[in-house]
Formats: sequence, C-alpha cells, structure tokens
Amino acid sequence: MIHSFDNLIKDFGEYNLSLTEKQLEQLDKYYELLVDWNNKINLTAITDFDEVCKLHFVDSISSSQFYDFKKDNLKVIDIGTGAGFPGIVLKIVFSNLHITLLDSLNKRINFLNEVIDTLDLNEEGFIETVHGRAEDYADAKKGYLREQYDVAVSRAVARFSTLCEYCLPYVKKDGVFISYKGDKVNDEIVDANNAIFLLGGKLNSVNEFVLVNSEYHRSICIVDKVQNTSSRYPRKAGTAQKNPL
Repeated sequence: MIHSFDNLIKDFGEYNLSLTEKQLEQLDKYYELLVDWNNKINLTAITDFDEVCKLHFVDSISSSQFYDFKKDNLKVIDIGTGAGFPGIVLKIVFSNLHITLLDSLNKRINFLNEVIDTLDLNEEGFIETVHGRAEDYADAKKGYLREQYDVAVSRAVARFSTLCEYCLPYVKKDGVFISYKGDKVNDEIVDANNAIFLLGGKLNSVNEFVLVNSEYHRSICIVDKVQNTSSRYPRKAGTAQKNPL
C-alpha cells in the first residue's frame, strides 16, 4: 500500500467495522483505478486521497449504522452506481453480499468491470454489472430484474420521489430501499409520500447524522417494500424525472 489508511481505519471503527489487510489493499487499488480512469472519463470531482476516503468510502458504508448488511444471502442492487459508490465499497466490506451495479453509461461499466477483476471481488459472494437505464430492467413486461432484490441502494443525484420510482420496483416484498441523501431532506420526503405509496412502499425512517469525524451532514432514508409494485411502474424512461409521482 502506498497510502496511509490510519484515518479511514479510525472512521470505520466509529461504525464498529474493522478492515483486514486484504480489504485495505482492495481500497487502495480501487482509489488508484479511480484516479487513473478519471483522467479518461468523468467519474468524480473528488480525487484527493483523504477526501475520497471520507466522502466516498466512509459515506458508502454509513448506511450500515441503520441496516444489517451481514445477513446471509443478501441480494443488493446499486441503482445509478456511477463510479461504484456505494456498491463496490459495500462489497469490499461485506464480501458476503450478492451485488448488481446498474448504470446507464457504458464507459462507467467498463471501469467497474476492471475494478471487479483487479480486486477479485467475485472470489466470495457475487458481483455483476448491468448497462442500462433504471426503468428498463424493472419493466413489468420485460424487466428480468424486477422485484429480485432484498435491498436497493442509491447515491444517485435525483429527487427522492424520482429515486423511489427508479428503485422500489427492483425490491422484493419485505425488502428495503436505502437512499443516500444530503441534509435538508424533509421537503423531498413530504413530496415523495404519494410515490412511496403508489410503488408499494412505506417510509421506515429518515436518519440524519454528521459523517464521522467531519462536518458533512448526511441522511439515510429507508423505505420498506410492503406491497408488490403495480405493473404501471416504472413508467417509460425519462418520465419519473420530468413528471414525478
């Protein structure tokens, strides 16, 4: 390893998580690949090592304060995964997870495939990439990933109501959707109440906190899937963003 992970180890410790030497090496390689590929395609505006550790790695596992990712045989899908946050980090830390990374840009999928191969993330559990829009693979007629997952996660930048339409159709009944948001989400939550109901969800909790050893305000919003999603949803590509439920 060429970087010091002292601060990251301390931060993970605050969440009662410890990192093995292998996991630290994987995160180190992940960072190097991220910076290298970022010179070719736009993956992140954050490239400083310590900032990546805090704002990408630590932020990605912050949801583990509110949900137990150590459950056996959990199937997780990361919608709009981008550079692999939170999905890749969750897979490194919780190697038992079966993870699908979905993104609409093929260049990002190529990056993620190299990360998976270089870090040997399929050694335990399972991880795959899927290229396409969120609406396509959850379509009621041809979406083969519809309602196949225990957990959907997303750090994608969109209104909460829109994210619910993207993500809840992928979640099995009795599963959960976990949304990573910034601060001041109350208005978004209120606006999303109708969407949550129509999509078969029920708001479980909105967890506001300050990212460990920082001044960054974050929120983890958890929606329980209490009913199967109506075949009317998700609507055709682009509709959820232009005309939220």
